[in-house]
Amino acid sequence: MIAIIDYGMGNLHSVSKAVERLGFEAVVTDDEAVIMSAEGAILPGVGAFGDAMENLRETGLDGAAKRYAASGKPLLGICLGMQLLFEQSEEHGLNDGLALLSGKVVRFQGDYKVPHMGWNKLSFGQECPLFSGLSEGHVYFVHSYHAKPARQADLLATTDYYQPVPAIVGSGNVYGMQFHPEKSGELGMQLLRNFLTLTGAEPTRRAAE
Repeated sequence: MIAIIDYGMGNLHSVSKAVERLGFEAVVTDDEAVIMSAEGAILPGVGAFGDAMENLRETGLDGAAKRYAASGKPLLGICLGMQLLFEQSEEHGLNDGLALLSGKVVRFQGDYKVPHMGWNKLSFGQECPLFSGLSEGHVYFVHSYHAKPARQADLLATTDYYQPVPAIVGSGNVYGMQFHPEKSGELGMQLLRNFLTLTGAEPTRRAAE
């Protein structure tokens, strides 16, 4: 079973439906006991970093996410959920994050359009089980802020938007994708499938064609 962590600010429906299309059981939940019993967990997110962290703290799900990561089972942050994995964000003032990955989140700076919106090609930076059997291709981004990992080893894949932009990050059992894999065509769904396979969860049925 895959837990979709519900703290009131996620693209819960699209993520859970994508997991189900790939043949796995998805449960949208704010119950820590349910989350901790899952083989894998996904932290989605849409909106502002500070508001998301406030919701996580008020519901106690910040601690649940940290305890889940400490359990060694795979955790995936998506879009804002990826940014929440870092120590801090400068969005609307400085806000502390979950600190599951070292680094901070900053706004794009330059004479170009912000937000970064559109299909951009991934460049895989190093070996990673998420990339098993896959070739580099395009996924869909919509974001005004981007991560700056403190450790080069945590930068798994980048895209280019007037500069190298972290697209997939990870350390140990904690992963993040800046784009929405469930909205990024075949490659996005393949990346999500590889994460689900990594959890060791048994598919409940064949993936939808």
